[in-house]
Amino acid sequence: MHLALTMIAAVCALLALGGAAYFGLCVWAAARFRRASETVARAEFSPPVSLMKSLKGLDPHMYDAFRSHCLQDYGEYELLFGASDPSDPALGLVARLQREFPRRQIRVVHCPTSLGLNGKVSTLAQMLPQAQYEHILINDSDIVAAPDYLRRVMCCFADENVGMVTSLYRGLAGRTLPSRVEALGLSTDFMGGVLLAREMEGGVRFALGATIATTKRVLCEIGGLEPLVNYLGDDYELGARTAAAGYQVALTDAVVETALPDYTWREFWAHQMRWARNVRDRRPAQYFGLIVTFGLAWGILGGLVAPRVWWTWTALAVVAMFRIIAAVVIGRGVLNDALVLRDLWLLPMRDFVALAVWLASFAGNEIEWRGLKFRVRDGKLERT
Repeated sequence: MHLALTMIAAVCALLALGGAAYFGLCVWAAARFRRASETVARAEFSPPVSLMKSLKGLDPHMYDAFRSHCLQDYGEYELLFGASDPSDPALGLVARLQREFPRRQIRVVHCPTSLGLNGKVSTLAQMLPQAQYEHILINDSDIVAAPDYLRRVMCCFADENVGMVTSLYRGLAGRTLPSRVEALGLSTDFMGGVLLAREMEGGVRFALGATIATTKRVLCEIGGLEPLVNYLGDDYELGARTAAAGYQVALTDAVVETALPDYTWREFWAHQMRWARNVRDRRPAQYFGLIVTFGLAWGILGGLVAPRVWWTWTALAVVAMFRIIAAVVIGRGVLNDALVLRDLWLLPMRDFVALAVWLASFAGNEIEWRGLKFRVRDGKLERT
């Protein structure tokens, strides 16, 4: 029995040290990203752009998010809001926005046809023909952007090799503990993985829903939006298909903010499982490699299994140091998340929850989305 516990502790310690190495690489990737952002010369390129948002119900801080897009320090752009339901409550906020900003080009596009199981993409596909400009920017309805957001995103297109631009984002937590745990995970875990993927894969080969900027020509080359109406991870697919077509997917240094709801633990679990099973389905090798990203949890487990063995506590101390450094460097240094330091004490909980989600994600391919249940197969949604 003692030998078995020692072996388990040894595995946990090795995984913890692997986690420490991973967090060290994330710090390196974050430093590379910051250095590149500080040294790059911004091109004066600001083409007219159509911003498209698909609406479905109300989100936290939604009007503030809408307003931030009307306060852009940018030349010519329009805001298009699409809704499949003419009585969608978000349309009332759009009407309020039109009254507050009468000089902005703000239009509502009614999208009554259901083209597939992904309602967001279905709406966007019907909006696209109504966009009057060649450059398109799609982002979620809860995204809050700084006044220089459009300038920093669109200048990336001065490089003709760039076919899509995406951005990092931080979470604005709600009042509940699960909401704070998710925000902490975004700023200290998920975005670190994005930055590391940028370095290890020679660039970003996917997009994030916080910002998807491209052109009608590129969308036409990759088949448009219609083929994605049954995909769960439409943002990932758009970026992957753009990269496969030979274009660069640029990661801008503009960081936006997404407002997180006041999750219950059940809602939080469903949201995390939806993300986890989609990533496992689309990038299985990389997803299995996430085992080392739970290094802090492995270190704690090693210490609990074999508390009298010195090397378990050494492994825990090493991984805890690297985990905290990575959280501060990425959360504060890159994302400018003011709440990371406040919530650092939640890191062990965050990592144990993430480990539980990772393990549970292998138990099937069912997800819950907007109150409906689906299966994910080859990235596509199937009704259960």
